[in-house]
Amino acid sequence: MKPRPSPNIWNTPELYELENRAADPHGRIAAAMRDIADWTGRTVLDIGCGSGFHLPLWVESAERVIGVEPHPPLAALARRRTRSLDHVAVLDGTAESLPVPDASVDVAHARWAYFFGPGSEPGLRELDRVVRRGGTAFVIDNDATRSTFGRWFRRGFPDVDPVAVETFWSMHGWRRRPIEMGWSFGTREDLEAVVRIELPPTAAEEALASHSGTEVDYAVNLWWREF
Repeated sequence: MKPRPSPNIWNTPELYELENRAADPHGRIAAAMRDIADWTGRTVLDIGCGSGFHLPLWVESAERVIGVEPHPPLAALARRRTRSLDHVAVLDGTAESLPVPDASVDVAHARWAYFFGPGSEPGLRELDRVVRRGGTAFVIDNDATRSTFGRWFRRGFPDVDPVAVETFWSMHGWRRRPIEMGWSFGTREDLEAVVRIELPPTAAEEALASHSGTEVDYAVNLWWREF
C-alpha cells in the first residue's frame, strides 16, 4: 500500500518546521507521555517521523530511537538532523509495514501520522506485532471538538467526524488524554504561512481574517494503549 501523502510536510518541509517549533511551547504532550510511560532506557519507535524533529527529544533519555518515514526526501532530512546522535536510526518504511522485528519496541509514537482513526487498522495491526509486552503506543491527533484551531479544522475538513474518530480509538482499546497544547509563533507572517499549509485556501483565509496576533489555542488528543 502506498503511503497517503501529507501535503503540508511533503511539499513544504521548511514551513512544517516552523509549525513544529511553534506547537506545544510548554511541552505538555511530552510531559503527558512521560507520565503515562516514560521512555528512559527503552527503545522508542517514531512512526512517520518526517524530517526528524522529535527524534532528539526521545534520544535524550532513550536507549535506542528508530524513526520510520515513508517519504524518502523527509527520511534524508531526518538522517541529516540526527547524524551526530548516537543510538538513532532512520529507516524507510510505512505504518502498515514497519521495518523492525517482532516485539522490539517499548514506546511507539505517531504524531499526525494516522489520519484520524478510521483507515488506520493495518498500522494498528503492525503495532500489535512490534510493541513488546509491557510497552505503550501513543497517537497524537487533532481534537476537532474544541479550541480555535479545532473550529478552523472543522470548517476546512467537514468530512472528518470527530465523534467517529473518538469512537474508533475507544473501540480499539485506546484511552484518551485531552491536551491544550497551543501554537506560539515568532511572527504573524510565520503563523499565516503555516495556516495556509494546514487548511484549504478558503478556510485558511477565513481563519486568518478572524484571528489576530501570533498565538492560537489548539487542542489535541493524546491516545494511548498498553500492550
